Amino acid sequence: MLEEKSFEFRLGDQTITLRTGKIARLAGGAVMAQSGDTVLLATATMARSPREGTDFFPLTVDFEERLYAAGRIPGSFFRREGRPSERAILTSRLIDRAARPLFPSDLRNDVQVIVQPLSQGETEYTDTLGLIAASAALTISNVPFDGPVAAVRIGYIDGALVANPTMVQREQSDLDLVVAGSADAIIMVEAGANVISEVLMLDAMELAHQSIQDAIRVQLEMRAAVGKPKSEYARFTTPEALTDRVRELMLDRVRHLVATTELKGERIEALDALEDELKATLADEVAANGWPSGKVGEAFDAVLKSAVRGRILDEGIRPDGRDQHTLRTLEAEVRLVPRPHGSGLFTRGETQVMSLATLGMPGEEQELDDLFPEDTKRYIHHYNFPPYSTGEAYPLRGPRRREIGHGALAERALLPVLPAKSVFPYTIRVVSEVMSSNGSTSMASTCASTLALMDAGVPIKAPVGGIAMGLVSDGQRYRVLTDIQGIEDHLGDMDFKVTGTREGITALQMDIKIKGVSRAILTEALEQARVARQQIIDAIESALSAPRETLSEFAPKMLTTHIDPEKIGTLIGPGGKMIRALQSEYGVKIDVEEDGTVFIAAVAGDGAQRALTQVDAMMQTPKMGMVYTGKVVRVADFGAFVEILPGTDGLVHISQLSDSRVEKVTDVANVGDELLVMVTGMNEGKIRLSRQAVLEGWTLEEAQAQDAPPSGGRRGGGGGGGRPRRNG
Repeated sequence: MLEEKSFEFRLGDQTITLRTGKIARLAGGAVMAQSGDTVLLATATMARSPREGTDFFPLTVDFEERLYAAGRIPGSFFRREGRPSERAILTSRLIDRAARPLFPSDLRNDVQVIVQPLSQGETEYTDTLGLIAASAALTISNVPFDGPVAAVRIGYIDGALVANPTMVQREQSDLDLVVAGSADAIIMVEAGANVISEVLMLDAMELAHQSIQDAIRVQLEMRAAVGKPKSEYARFTTPEALTDRVRELMLDRVRHLVATTELKGERIEALDALEDELKATLADEVAANGWPSGKVGEAFDAVLKSAVRGRILDEGIRPDGRDQHTLRTLEAEVRLVPRPHGSGLFTRGETQVMSLATLGMPGEEQELDDLFPEDTKRYIHHYNFPPYSTGEAYPLRGPRRREIGHGALAERALLPVLPAKSVFPYTIRVVSEVMSSNGSTSMASTCASTLALMDAGVPIKAPVGGIAMGLVSDGQRYRVLTDIQGIEDHLGDMDFKVTGTREGITALQMDIKIKGVSRAILTEALEQARVARQQIIDAIESALSAPRETLSEFAPKMLTTHIDPEKIGTLIGPGGKMIRALQSEYGVKIDVEEDGTVFIAAVAGDGAQRALTQVDAMMQTPKMGMVYTGKVVRVADFGAFVEILPGTDGLVHISQLSDSRVEKVTDVANVGDELLVMVTGMNEGKIRLSRQAVLEGWTLEEAQAQDAPPSGGRRGGGGGGGRPRRNG
C-alpha cells in the first residue's frame, strides 16, 4: 500500500487539499491538489546534467488540458487533444512568471513543470490552484527552488473585495485579479478590471498577499515532512577575475557609449562592435587562464548592466537621456488603409504598432473548446511580433507564447469599454502588427487598438491607454521608471504594465526579476502610470476624439429582429434550405440565435432591409379576414394555390376566383401571377382564400356566407352556381 501524506489550508472560503506520495513517484516532486470537484496533478523534474551551450535557465511550464476532466470528448477530427488552447498557454505563462524569479540564476539544468487537470469542477479555477500545486511540487522536490509561492484570485463584488471567488461569483465581479507572492512580497500580478481606482487595486493586492500566507505555511510544512534534499548542480558563473578584467577595460567606455547614444539601432551596433573588440583583446588571456570563451560576453553584459543601472540610480538619467517620469515622443494616426473596417497607428519613441479592426456577424464569435468556463469569445485580439520589428531575420513559426500573452493583455485592457452586444451586436477582431519594437509593444498595441476601434465606428465607452513601468533597485535605493524601453526592460528589475481610461484601471500585469516589491513601490508605480496614461489618451484623442458615427463602407450593415423561437425551424427550413435561399437572393448573411434573435447583415445596398422584410413576413401568421397580395404557386382543375406569406399558401377554389363564372382556372390564374385574396377559412393547417371577396368588397362574414355550398347542391363557380351575389 502506497503511503500518501495529506495537507490542508484555507484560501478564501474554500478548503484546499495537497496530497503527495502516491501518484507519480518517479517525478522529482509530485502533488495532487484538490478544491471542491477540481483535482489536478503537478510534477516538477530536473535533468541530471546541464544543457550544453545555453546561457539561460531552461525552465519549461506546461498546463496540459485533458477534456475528460470536464467529462467531455474533444471536438477535433481525431477526438484527441491537439496543441494547447490559448488559455492553457496563458495559464502556463502565469505559473512560469511566478516561479522563474525564485530559481538560482546560475542553474542551467532543464527543469520541467507539468500541471495536468484530472477533474474540473463547476466553480473552481485551475490556474491559481495549478500555480500552488506547481510550487508545492517544486518545494518538496530535489530541484533548487527558493520558494514556496502561492496565488489567489481577488474579485470586487457589490462593493467588497472577495478572496478566491468562485466562477459564478466572478461573473458579478468588477475585478479579476490574480496575485502570486512569497511569504514576504508580491512577485507577479495579472488583472482585468471594470475601470477601478489605483487605491482599490492596491487594497486588492494587499488582501491577496495576506490571503496566500496559509498556502505558503502549508508548503513549508510539506517540505519539512516529505521534502527531498536539493540536488547539487554545476554552477554556471562568470569567473570573478574575468569580470574584473572586463570592468577594467570597458566600464568607462560603456558608460560613455550609453550616455551619448540614444537610438536603439545605433546603440546595439556600437555595443556589438565594442564587445567584438573586447573578445579580440582578451583572446590570449582567456586561453591562458582557461576561462570559457562564452563568459566574455556574459561579463560584458554585466558591465553594461552596471553602467546603465548606476547612471539611473546615481544621476536619475536613463539611456536615452530622459528622467524617470518622462514619456518618449507620442504620435497617433487613424484610417491608414482603406479596406479594413478600422485602423490605427500608435508610435512611442521607436516602438510602433499598427492595429486593424474587422467587424463580423455574431455567428463569427470564436468557439472555445477547453476547460475554462467561457464557451465563446465575441472580442478577439491577436498580436503579431514579426522579426523585422527588431531588425532581425528568423523563420516564422506561428504565434509564440509571448505573442499570445501580449494579445491577451491588450484584449483584457479593452473589454471593459466595449459596447454591450445588445447595443452593438458585431463580433470584433483586432490584429496588432508590431512594426518596430523598443520596449512595451503590448501597451502600444492597446493604444493602437483603441484608435482602430474608434476608427471602425465601435462605440467604445472611453479611450484606453497603456504604459509600461520599470524599476531599478540596488536593495536600498530604487527608481520607478515611466515608459521603459527595451534596454531598461532587459537590465531592470520589473516590468509593470498598466492600462486604463482617464477614470481608472482596466488591466494590469507585473513581472519582476527580484524576490518581491513593496506596497510603496507599487503605489509610486501606479501613480506615475496614471499621470502618463492621461498624456497618452491626449495623444489618442488628438488623432480621433471619439468613435466615428458611421461604420466603414466595407463593414457589414446589420439589422436585427426577433422571432418566436418555435419558428426558428421555419426560417432555417429543411437542411437550411430557406435561410440559404434568403442569403443568396438578397446578398446577406443571416445569424439566428436560440432566443429567436435574428441578425441580418449586408456590406452594401438595401439587401439587409429587404431580407428583414421577408423574414418578418415569414414569421407572420395568416389572419382571418386579412387581404394579402399573393403569388400563384400551383394550379389545379379545382382552383389555384396562392402563397400569401413566405412558405405559407392557401387554396382559392375555382368558385372564388372571380366575380363572374370561371370555366377554367388558367383563364384567371397562372403560376407566377399576383392575386389579391382574403383569408376566409383556416382548418387544421389548411387555408381557404377568396379573390371574389376582394372584388366584391365583402366583409369576412359575408365572404364566409357566400362561400358556403348550397344545401343539397354542389359549390358553384360564379353566377351560374345559384350563389347570390351582391352585384349579380
